[in-house]
Amino acid sequence: MTLFADLRHVIYALSDALDLVGVDDVAHGKRVGIMAAECGRVAGLPETETAFLLDLGMLHDIGVSSTRAHCHLVEKFDWDGSQVHCEVGHALLKGFGPLEAMAEPVRYHHTRWDALPTGDVDPDTLRAANLIYLVDRVDALAASHYADNSLLLFTDDIRARIAEHAGTFFSPELVELFLDASHTEAFWLDLEPRSIQARMVESLATARDYPANTDELKHLAGIFARIVDAKSPFTAEHSLGVARLARHLAERLGVSPENCDKLEIAGMLHDLGKLRIPDEILDKPGRLDAAERKIINTHSYETFQILHGIRGFDEITRWAAYHHEEPDGSGYPFHLTAAEMPFEAAILRVADIFQAMVQERPYRQGLGNAEVSAFIRRMADDGRIDSRVAEVLLEDVPAARLAACPALDELPEASLGA
Repeated sequence: MTLFADLRHVIYALSDALDLVGVDDVAHGKRVGIMAAECGRVAGLPETETAFLLDLGMLHDIGVSSTRAHCHLVEKFDWDGSQVHCEVGHALLKGFGPLEAMAEPVRYHHTRWDALPTGDVDPDTLRAANLIYLVDRVDALAASHYADNSLLLFTDDIRARIAEHAGTFFSPELVELFLDASHTEAFWLDLEPRSIQARMVESLATARDYPANTDELKHLAGIFARIVDAKSPFTAEHSLGVARLARHLAERLGVSPENCDKLEIAGMLHDLGKLRIPDEILDKPGRLDAAERKIINTHSYETFQILHGIRGFDEITRWAAYHHEEPDGSGYPFHLTAAEMPFEAAILRVADIFQAMVQERPYRQGLGNAEVSAFIRRMADDGRIDSRVAEVLLEDVPAARLAACPALDELPEASLGA
């Protein structure tokens, strides 16, 4: 059986993951999408094009996984290095058919209007990119006013700042369009959390179905695995390695092909919630203190929150979110017991632990085969992991290591976002 899910539901849910990178500001992409779509509506664009602008806005920062980079995005009008995440986002989206139309606009969404390439890129693509840049900067200018509900007091200042950059940063035509669209209070009130949520629900309810097959879902999951793994040098390739090892173990344990596919996707998405963890905690080489550990422990619940709204992802959501549950109920975030744990989630837990132990990290070398075998055996004996899964892994540790830490050129094309 082939796994199907609605791609639009997946896109909307995963945009929540991108918005988590802001830590405290968790709706930047959605606000950019809403403003871009409203400008498109005022311009008289057909509904399909305004829907594209909404989706493009939600995913425009797909190349950002660092909270430090996000702070630059919302605190500065322009800065050195602003192009890096654009190139990363372009590389992730290029070649993935359902979202490939976003690749070029993402590439140029921080390029000034007077520096955009001429003749080499479709003018409509450059227009979309510059519109996203414009409303992205609007959101940066507005960011400090969301928390205290003072935005309406500063909209004239924001509009004036944008107008100052007509012909340089932004197309004069698009500046005029923005000024036309944003003269109403409604334009700005649509950026409030309650209005954003209503817009997302409405868009999902009225959008046409967009079924995605297993291969497309794997590719999209691979893109987001890349984003998560890029957040910290300590976790590079972790999600992809966990996904490969989980599938390897599941196949050896007789799990059905359909559930192997789902488990592979769950492995790629299991650490989505880490996008909300501040960089300084994830990158800390030493032992975490009690407060830092509590923050880290929120990530699997954040993963649950992101994924549980995707129609057709019920099992994927549970397996991904349960990867820190322990058989005696002492794990987190739900404190499930062995009787409540799906077998696939138990497989994913072992894959997550093993991959973390054998992977090279900047502050330590990965464990050798003898050391990691003893570690896994001890965890199984202590009842902290499923003994059935542990036994299969221990039967061939070198094969498990190869699955968990593949060379880049061994990774599947879908996972590379190529």
